[in-house]
Parts: sequence; C-alpha cells; structure tokens
Amino acid sequence: MHTRIASRTLAAATAAAMTSVRISSRSMLPSIGKVPEMVRQAALRRELEGCQLLAGIWCHGLTVAQLRSIRSSLPPTARLLVTKNSDMAAAVAGTRWEALRPCARGMNAWLFVRSDEIPPALRPYRDFQKEWKLQLNDFTGAVYEGRLYGPDDFAQLEAMPTRAQSYQYLLGCLQMPAVNVLAVLRARQEAMTQADKPPAEAEDAAAPATAPEK
Repeated sequence: MHTRIASRTLAAATAAAMTSVRISSRSMLPSIGKVPEMVRQAALRRELEGCQLLAGIWCHGLTVAQLRSIRSSLPPTARLLVTKNSDMAAAVAGTRWEALRPCARGMNAWLFVRSDEIPPALRPYRDFQKEWKLQLNDFTGAVYEGRLYGPDDFAQLEAMPTRAQSYQYLLGCLQMPAVNVLAVLRARQEAMTQADKPPAEAEDAAAPATAPEK
C-alpha cells in the first residue's frame, strides 16, 4: 500500500513539474502573432547596418508606380522602403537612429543611404518632387552622424560636398604650400646665382637695358 501511495505521489509531482515547464516555456516564447512583427523589425535592423543616413519621406498619395520610379532612380548605395511606423520605431530604439522616432508618424517611406555621398542620394527624390509638383510630399526628417535634421535643414545635407569635391579641396590645400615653397626656392636660387657672378657682370645683369644712342 505504501508503495502505491509513493507511486501516486511521484506521478503527481512529475505531472506538476511538467506543467510548470510547459507554462514557463510558453511565457518565454513569443506569441505566433508577434513573430511576423519581430521578423520585420529584424530586417530593418539589418538595413541599418552600415547605413550613413536614414531619412523619412511623406508618401501619402504616392502610387506604387511612382514609388517604383523613385527606387529606379536612386544610386546603388540607397534604398527606399515602405514599412509600418511601429516597426521602424522599434527597430531604431536604443540605436544612433533613435532621434528619428518622432518622424515615424503618418505615411512614410524610408530612405536608407549606405554611403557618405549624401547629395546624390537625396537628389533623385528632389527631382521627382519637382517634376510632379509634390511640395507636400517632402522629407519628414533625417538622421546623419547622430544628428536629427528637420525638413527645413535638408539644404545643409543637399549642399554637402561630394567625395570627389572633398578630394579636390584637400589636393588644393596640399598643393598650395608646395607652390609657395617652390616660389621661395626659385627666388633664392636666382639670388644665389646673382651672388656668384663677378660684381661687374652682376651689375650689368641687374641694370635695365638702355636703348642705343643715335
């Protein structure tokens, strides 16, 4: 009898333990409805890897064909995505892009730029905006180097020098001192040449030529 009681007690304890394990595992795993949301947010985080600039565009009223046209005009280093604001807000939370969360409202398309060539990445949409006269479909904001740029600040981003322009400027800065040094060395060489000549020859060389007397 004692054996049967012990067996029942052990079985009850085992069943309780298994139930506890099942409950704990369920609480640790996300619900089935949350899985697509988590997948979308993970995909956005991958897009942010190596990104230099992230900008929002108010896309209310834009057709699928128009969005496709914008995408085809972008450089290879830029990508335009339309996603839920809640997914974007969750993806940028705790990152250097978090300052853009207030822009995640309404209907947005998001421009991911994986290059420091910022103006060429913004110009295609500006051209599209002017062509279709879509003044209201403007940039809603952008984050570049951890700083939030509002719609009125985009002129600063669009006026940034390209890499080629920066290289030209740096090359000019490097060449300027070299030109000055060469001028100084040339003047010194001429002075030393004059000093090495005999006094009479040096005076003749230094004296201006006069017209012969008639």
